[in-house]
Amino acid sequence: MKTADLIEQRATALHKMQEAHTADNGDAFKAAETEIRAIDAKLERAKVLDAMDAAAQRPRDERFAAETRNYSLTRHLAGAAGITGVDWGREREIDQELRATTGRTFKGVAVPTEIFERRVLTSALPSGGPGSNLVPTDFLANEYISALTASTVIASLGARTLPGLMGNVEIPGEKAAPSTAWIAENAALSATDPQFRQVTMAPKHVGSLSEFSRNMLMQTSPAIEGILRQMMARDIALEIDRAAINGGGSNQPVGILAASGTQTQAYGTSLFHTAADMVGKANIANVGATRAFLSTQRVQTIAAKALTTDKLPVGVGTIFQGQRTAFTNLAPDNLGAGTNESALIYGDFSELLIGLWSALDVLVNPYEATAYSKGNVMVRAMATCDVALRNPTAFVKATGVLAAAAGIA
Repeated sequence: MKTADLIEQRATALHKMQEAHTADNGDAFKAAETEIRAIDAKLERAKVLDAMDAAAQRPRDERFAAETRNYSLTRHLAGAAGITGVDWGREREIDQELRATTGRTFKGVAVPTEIFERRVLTSALPSGGPGSNLVPTDFLANEYISALTASTVIASLGARTLPGLMGNVEIPGEKAAPSTAWIAENAALSATDPQFRQVTMAPKHVGSLSEFSRNMLMQTSPAIEGILRQMMARDIALEIDRAAINGGGSNQPVGILAASGTQTQAYGTSLFHTAADMVGKANIANVGATRAFLSTQRVQTIAAKALTTDKLPVGVGTIFQGQRTAFTNLAPDNLGAGTNESALIYGDFSELLIGLWSALDVLVNPYEATAYSKGNVMVRAMATCDVALRNPTAFVKATGVLAAAAGIA
């Protein structure tokens, strides 16, 4: 039922309730009250559906997309901080649009995630194509020295991003297929029931707190805009990547290394054979084609040092069976109780889901004591996301200690 029809029904029921009150008819009053409460529950559900429908339609809204391209994060933050002389009319309109279409209540300003990322809606992996990570816009590297940080890798390996989520997510899936059999003529088939399961995702919150100078927020140059976006995007994107790899649950997502149901392969004396065994297990499990190895910089160094019996370099590609590889400091080298228990994951990364709930919530506080005394403002950025594995058996994890000399032999 449409929201407008429910609103009309509620008005009619409210009129009945008022008449019953005037006539001192307690039974009629209670009946009308019960009817209104039932309609209110339907209205709440209808509002959620309307918001989800609006969120689904928004990416196709060319006007909104055009406005987003002209959006300025520095103007938005400066206006929210109360800095005079800042024209942030467009940013306020976008803020209101995001609140209306997502149905969410933001504690700060609503910032469109389009300015931070290129959405991933497919598992294809052409170079420079789908799978792009959170990226800066108009960032002028010669005017700013960024901190030395790891680079995001999960999205580039093919993880699927689910943008614009509303409530908790339940994705139905098949657990086991009914068995098939050959039978003789006039013989009966044995009945087997299909088995089903659910993959669930719930909002998890990640954020950063930064202090920006008043002068920086008053700047309108592309360099300042790029710097601000790059800093906020980098910090949150890196933490989402880290959680997708090794998140432990509770307040954060459960990452691949902590997820149950994944396959395991013990490290051998040979990294080459360990990788081969991991590929073999994935083959037996009918894992899809969007495969890659993900590991640490330590493992990459060990692979790079591997030599043949003739003392010639083997090559990292050979060690990892010619498969796509990615190495990052976001993957740990201290799994378990050992200091050399390095993470090594092989699998189809299109089976990894990253859910995003609505826009980025950015709260500006120009009155925080430390920042206020210097004329600066504190900015808190919060993102809401979760991680889930569609099929945990699509991933094989190495376990145990990898010796520093583990090469090809």
